[in-house]
Amino acid sequence: MDKPQEEMQEVGFFGIYKESVKTILLWKKIFTQITLTFILPMSFIFLAHIVVAEIIDWKIEGDEERLYRRDGDSHLYHKLSSEWIGYWIFRLIYMSFLLLFSLLSTAAVVYTIAAAYSGDEVTFKKVLKIVPKVWKRLSLTFLWTYLGFFIYNVITGVVFFIWATTTTDSTFAVVVFYILLSMYLIGFIYITVIWQLASVVTVLESSYGLKAMMKGNALIKGKRWLSWFTFFGLYCIFVGILILFYLFVWYGFVGILVGLVCVFLLINLFLLGYVVQTMLYLVCKSYHREPIDKMSLSTQLGGYLGEFEPAFKANKDIQLGQTQVQV
Repeated sequence: MDKPQEEMQEVGFFGIYKESVKTILLWKKIFTQITLTFILPMSFIFLAHIVVAEIIDWKIEGDEERLYRRDGDSHLYHKLSSEWIGYWIFRLIYMSFLLLFSLLSTAAVVYTIAAAYSGDEVTFKKVLKIVPKVWKRLSLTFLWTYLGFFIYNVITGVVFFIWATTTTDSTFAVVVFYILLSMYLIGFIYITVIWQLASVVTVLESSYGLKAMMKGNALIKGKRWLSWFTFFGLYCIFVGILILFYLFVWYGFVGILVGLVCVFLLINLFLLGYVVQTMLYLVCKSYHREPIDKMSLSTQLGGYLGEFEPAFKANKDIQLGQTQVQV
């Protein structure tokens, strides 16, 4: 992050990745500590969940097939019911831990970059202190994002249902399907970009929840396609890692080695993604001519540690990049 903020608006697709990698290498020690504490467990949980869920699915499918052949077997029916309950409990626990580590990782990485930018001393001890105080605000932002994704998926489901019930088996129907699928993916990544920027806003500014989502949406104006392609690139790498994992994880010793490689790749991808979202925030702020005052930023960050009264508690509106009126 060696560019002045006013020059960040000139950073393009490859420039965001370049600046992100530079930042990680410059603060290699603290990012390594953050990775080992938050991102490594999250990556392991994510891939381990795939294996465990697949094994449970195989078992449930086998029991369902046996129940179909032995209609009326009450013992097998109760066993299958217990397996389904266990499966959903497992999914709930998995999602809870994944979300927790994701929010903690976001708070840690965004704070580290912001503190380094403002010239404050960055230590892992400070990161550990600030993370519990930020993740609650991030949770509220995530809940609004989840609501947005839910509504978006419901509308998409209705559209695909209409397509399935009104079209015939023809080339035109297939073309329409792929057009709808492409539009869905574009919208999905677009909402993801807003969420990522809203997460940075939640940590660095006084807004959180719906207001942070609205601020994130406002920030990407003029940089929509840059934002979209930046995260599309990350998603492509993510899908590639998952495909590699699925293809080889079941092959004994080779599967274990490939699994370890996938964990390593996923760790680095997640870390890069968290840094990229902060870099994109800086690019968008620069594009909108919203200079980030280092003094205000330092005060905002210090408020989390009790060094200053934070803006969102002091009923002040230290929106970074906006001139504050002195009374």
